[in-house]
Amino acid sequence: MKKQRKHCLYCGEIITKKYEAGVPRDYCPTCQTFFYENPLPVVSCIVESSRKILLVKRDRPPSRGSWCLPTGFAEAGESIESAALRELQEETGIKGKIVRLLDVDSYKSRFYGDLLFLAFVVEQTGGKLTAGDDCTEAKFWPLTKLPPLAFSSNKKALDAYIKSRKDYWAIFDSIEHAEDKKIPPKIAKNSLTRRLANFIVSNKNDIISQWLEDVTANPSTAEYHNYDLQTLQRIGDKILSQLTLWLGGLYDVSRIRNFYTKLGRERKNAGFKVSEALSALSLIRKHIWKLGLAHDALSRNLGLYMTFELQRRMTIFFDLATFYMTRGYEE
Repeated sequence: MKKQRKHCLYCGEIITKKYEAGVPRDYCPTCQTFFYENPLPVVSCIVESSRKILLVKRDRPPSRGSWCLPTGFAEAGESIESAALRELQEETGIKGKIVRLLDVDSYKSRFYGDLLFLAFVVEQTGGKLTAGDDCTEAKFWPLTKLPPLAFSSNKKALDAYIKSRKDYWAIFDSIEHAEDKKIPPKIAKNSLTRRLANFIVSNKNDIISQWLEDVTANPSTAEYHNYDLQTLQRIGDKILSQLTLWLGGLYDVSRIRNFYTKLGRERKNAGFKVSEALSALSLIRKHIWKLGLAHDALSRNLGLYMTFELQRRMTIFFDLATFYMTRGYEE
């Protein structure tokens, strides 16, 4: 339990209570001085490596024996950033640099009173992982196996960090499986993939409508100008449905090969030039982007990383479609 002030630190007189601005404060009647209780600043560091978080096992109260982020009090005469890096090195042996301030939280401790937790994201720049004097262990924990944390403010900051990185990690999961015939279900179900696929599904009719208007008038697709609109609409619908399934990991390369090889043969037998068939295909991709930009969906809802990922996955899909359609012509 935090000890209460009893004597004036200037004259040694007994402290009393006196109201100031409606708040009862410690007061020395001899010095006529108020003493203010301000929150103590506490710094914590989030250091991540390959989706593992650096934690330390406390060797002192409070919460002795529990795990927490590298955490400690800022001292007079040092910046808050310097305090965070100092505590990190003292407790873990790791040297680092501040990436950003992630979270600020208030906490009331039985031992210290009011605390102000500041959590920083830190990048390791050197050092060797070694437990310091204040802890018995220091190690990286996988995100899926994190132990209970000693401080609720640490948990709040770590939850915010994990949330901020989910889309980023999802992108690299999908890149890792880019050459797979089928994206693993766990990857296909992530929130990034769902949002990418939902964008196509919710705007499919508008995309097809704009594509039909373009393909039946564009100089690069002259042979489509008098083509049956219902047939074109079915083809457009099929392509967008395939793309949606591809984004969700439910449509593999073999099915793309079979469909577009057959489509290429059909367009060849119907007398279409290969250049016009490929141009018609590329116009669908054009109208996906055109509609997304018009609705501000790509920049506002998807963000930079997600826009990049949508472009990457669409490129793979349409490159495969183009390749196999050309194969159909060659056969």
